[in-house]
Amino acid sequence: MEKTKKEKNEIWEWAKALIIAFAIAVLIRYFLFTPIVVDGESMMPTLEDGDRMIVNKMGELDRFDIVVFHAPEGKDYIKRVIGLPGDYIEYKDDQLYINGEPIDEPYLDEYKSQLTEGTLTQDFTLQDIDPTLEVIPEGYVFVMGDNRRYSKDSRHIGIVSEEKIIGKTNIVFWPLNEIQIVD
Repeated sequence: MEKTKKEKNEIWEWAKALIIAFAIAVLIRYFLFTPIVVDGESMMPTLEDGDRMIVNKMGELDRFDIVVFHAPEGKDYIKRVIGLPGDYIEYKDDQLYINGEPIDEPYLDEYKSQLTEGTLTQDFTLQDIDPTLEVIPEGYVFVMGDNRRYSKDSRHIGIVSEEKIIGKTNIVFWPLNEIQIVD
């Protein structure tokens, strides 16, 4: 009798430990971090098709953060934040201008050095994207892929509501030989 009670108690302790571990895993997965697989080449050379990353669901958005968001087609996209609320965005002669000031984009240097003709990013202004916008409104961001010639981003889908953003990401954890923190 004593042994059976002890066995039941041990089973109950193990069950409680497993339930707590499962609950913690669910909380972390849905509220703090979640994995994502890069699908496509729109963020090359920074990210490769098939890279597995961790999405951080906390924190403020900064310019040049890489974010994951729900796109209009019902898919999740991964892009870089170029413009924040209050910014005026313009591209001219392959140079990003924010509020009239030229801004360096060192993550594009590799692609720009490989160009034999033309520009990586075609000229555009914020009004070319949406004639009603003078600046990016509160609650929205302007996103672009690093592979500018082959990226479906704010130039095509418009500005992105911050409510659609799942989180930001900068940790590649797979493949193992490419584990890195990306900027």
